[in-house]
Amino acid sequence: MLTFQKLETERIVLDEVKMQDAPYVFAALSDPAVTQFYGMEPLQSIDEAERVISSFRCGLQEGRVIRWGMFCKEAGRFLGTIGLHQVNRSNRRAEIGYELHPDHWKKGFANEAMGAVLRYCFEELDLLRVGAMVYPANKASASLVEKQGFKREGLLRSYYYHGGRTYDANVYALLREDWVSEQDNYGNQ
Repeated sequence: MLTFQKLETERIVLDEVKMQDAPYVFAALSDPAVTQFYGMEPLQSIDEAERVISSFRCGLQEGRVIRWGMFCKEAGRFLGTIGLHQVNRSNRRAEIGYELHPDHWKKGFANEAMGAVLRYCFEELDLLRVGAMVYPANKASASLVEKQGFKREGLLRSYYYHGGRTYDANVYALLREDWVSEQDNYGNQ
């Protein structure tokens, strides 16, 4: 069973996404620049954003998803979401996913949030592997996961289908042993 745990970084609070956040979720997930690499069509209504939030809650209750809203500490602004899906506790693995509203791109927020979530994965959930599926055209996301230590393992052809066509996905993974080694190296500098 998964339990929700609030996380914090220097600039961000990672907290539960609530129904009152639906307008912000809608603002991000209705933007085609965001959803082109999210594996879904842009949202068309606040009702759809509320259903997305409900799916986060349902996934948590079922023990297969945990999703945090990223909130800027300084201004309290909603930045986007980050979370784990396909959580498999018996095999000690999950996949990570994230999105930011374009107003917050290239400011280091996703990198900061991902660091906190990975620490949670390996120290609290005791996972052995965290995967990430990245569209080959999404250079920013590939750079982010590589910066966090993920290794590209291969290409899944026609993995996603939306907008009437298929898309490939690069498979990335970060193993606990590699993450621990990187933490040790970082701590020894």
